[in-house]
Amino acid sequence: MSEQARKTAEALEYLTGFGNEHSSEAVPGALPPGRNSPQRAPLGLYAEQLSGSAFTEPRSHNRRSWLYRIRPSAAHPPFTRTDNGALRSAPFTEAPADPNRLRWNPLPDPAPGTDFLAGLWTLGGNGDATQRTGMAIHLYSANTSMTDRVFSDSDGELLIVPERGGLLLRTELGLLSAGPGEVALIPRGVRFRVELLDDDARGYVCENYGRPFELPDLGPIGANGLAAARDFRAPVAAYEDVERPTEVVNKFCGNLWSATYDHSPLDVVAWYGTHTPYVYDLRRFNVLGSISYDHPDPSIFTVLTSPSDTPGLAGVDFVVFAPRWLVGEDTFRPPYFHRNVMSEYMGLIEGAYDAKAEGFVPGGGSLHNMMSAHGPDRETFDRASAAELKPQKIDDGLAFMFETRWPITATTQAAGADHLQRGYDDVWQGLQRHFRA
Repeated sequence: MSEQARKTAEALEYLTGFGNEHSSEAVPGALPPGRNSPQRAPLGLYAEQLSGSAFTEPRSHNRRSWLYRIRPSAAHPPFTRTDNGALRSAPFTEAPADPNRLRWNPLPDPAPGTDFLAGLWTLGGNGDATQRTGMAIHLYSANTSMTDRVFSDSDGELLIVPERGGLLLRTELGLLSAGPGEVALIPRGVRFRVELLDDDARGYVCENYGRPFELPDLGPIGANGLAAARDFRAPVAAYEDVERPTEVVNKFCGNLWSATYDHSPLDVVAWYGTHTPYVYDLRRFNVLGSISYDHPDPSIFTVLTSPSDTPGLAGVDFVVFAPRWLVGEDTFRPPYFHRNVMSEYMGLIEGAYDAKAEGFVPGGGSLHNMMSAHGPDRETFDRASAAELKPQKIDDGLAFMFETRWPITATTQAAGADHLQRGYDDVWQGLQRHFRA
């Protein structure tokens, strides 16, 4: 743990608002007034546009930021292939997609000296990174900070979900701090370094190859509810003027490529735009639910969505089961038994999940692919069927879900992992016949 990193994280200030046209300068006068690329940028800086979408995409979908930096990104040596470690990418063809329900314990502790990048371990995914479709599910486990090392992902944006240990994220656009109960969103192509705020760190990562995450439409809900745009925090400009060898690792078309710069590329002195990192506190999610009867569909818990070409059908949704009250009358209150055209990977950040009595633990995860039957285990079903239906506060756990339109194919390392729970199907054994004609 770096005491300096912790002090830095505690002193951070932020800009607020998801999708805003933010602007920030670490040195007064670094942002040029009235234009993006003047003949001579202020303070001897270089002007550079970072585009996270095509130039001609609709304004509401367009993501781009103008960066004013000490050295242009173009000034670097060639990249060369480096080892992917346990990181995999779509298309996932190592093994056939599995219709069985799968569940994993947390990742084992890594070897000493493992940083965030080295500690990435791919569980599976779908789509094709080169076609910008689909997603991948990674887990991370680290016990040291990245030092003189920077990472960027050309294949997609990264939604980081810490489960244990805080992270200080030094990005090109500034600094973010994220701990358990928060999520951090790093846009496609933005370079960043991860420093640990505790002795170790563990969590989940959704790599979204498709359209950038956005807030879901609210429809009949109205103008308010779910995740509020103002609760998303973006960084203020902060730069490194460091001239020492820095390894820059780029994920490109599924593989890692490395180059050693003679300076830190986190040298943006000012910026403005919409292609922006964020951090969000999941406990600020405004949960909506039934105040009469029945359990609403889990889509009501969507924080962020990556839309597809079919309205209402997401490439990937990020869903959180935040603290909430249950008050439904004559209602089976845990999540109901169901089969879903969408595929669901669920993780647990803390506590317990109200549909599983045991076996689903923080840091672990379950995969229910499309049309696989799932729901509460036997103990949960029996307890909920007999419970006295009085108002009930669910606040002893924080679970989330990556939900996607395509089947999730597990990697070979995930399908054969020692921490894969054998016999997961047994949790539904003992659900007895109660039918009476």
